[in-house]
Amino acid sequence: MAEITAAQVKVLRDMTGSGIMDCKKALQESDGDIEKSVAWLREKGIASASKKAGRIAAEGIVDSYIHAGGRIGVLVEVNIETDFAAKNEQFRAFVRDVAMQIAAANPKWVAREEVPEIEIEKEKEIIRNKALNEGKPEKILDRIVDGSIAKFYKENCLLEQDFVKDDSKTIEILQKEMIAMIGEKISIRRFTRYEMGEGIAKKEENFAEEVMKQIH
Repeated sequence: MAEITAAQVKVLRDMTGSGIMDCKKALQESDGDIEKSVAWLREKGIASASKKAGRIAAEGIVDSYIHAGGRIGVLVEVNIETDFAAKNEQFRAFVRDVAMQIAAANPKWVAREEVPEIEIEKEKEIIRNKALNEGKPEKILDRIVDGSIAKFYKENCLLEQDFVKDDSKTIEILQKEMIAMIGEKISIRRFTRYEMGEGIAKKEENFAEEVMKQIH
């Protein structure tokens, strides 16, 4: 696989208006070829989706997902531009998938921009101290911290999580595909997740596996 440079990412971003991570992924999938990367973004609906980012999405729905037995409950608000589009069956199926994702993967925030700076600094300190305790060289600590923080975002931010029904794409990619399909801006605004007995010591369970069993 060709090494992807920041300059290539910038060129592709300027051409398509797509996000940095989307551009990097497109270049990786296209072995660094700009034209193929543009085509990849268009096929995924990402290039066209990014152009709609400045619009206002004030309609939408609040949906719920209750895990079997009532042990986990999720409320999620997803916005779209028009009331008509909010009634679209594909949009509603997308919202239901998002609610199911939240139940299974337990994100703490929608996007990394919502993570409080104090949380990031606390996480960085833990990672750095752990690396030092393991005897890692001082000169590579920054790289270790950066890699671990990226993993932290992926685990805790909904948009960056792998979709539980198809781990070849993230929730952000799924959202952008839906934007391209419907032709309106879609925004996951907020969610609340309830878990029975939360905070009470209990055995560890894999809710992602349980949710997937219900799907099949």
